[in-house]
Amino acid sequence: QVQVVESGGGLVQAGGSLRLSCVASGSIFSINYMGWYRQAPGKQRELVADITTGGGTNYADSVKGRFTISRDNAKDTMRLQMNSLKPEDTAVYYCNARSSGPLGIQINDWGQGTQVTVSS
Repeated sequence: QVQVVESGGGLVQAGGSLRLSCVASGSIFSINYMGWYRQAPGKQRELVADITTGGGTNYADSVKGRFTISRDNAKDTMRLQMNSLKPEDTAVYYCNARSSGPLGIQINDWGQGTQVTVSS
């Protein structure tokens, strides 16, 4: 069973910064994708940023220029540096890890989430 654990959330004033970390462990398959998603109350979960083992990154338009995603492939860890935070960034942030299992089936694992609250 894969364990995905996020940390680093908290309360910060608008314009401040936070750094989120994610550690994925216990997978017998190589993880080829990790990403950060967030979900505000009553809203759909949305992609914030993601990264592949090849280093390719993708950011939501709303966070471009403010957030930076990075990954240590050897340790299956991921970090999200969040700068210039805005109240609309308030959400529970989830780490997602994906790996390729038998017959090409993709295994999708989620962490429990970490709360980020940005006050105005």
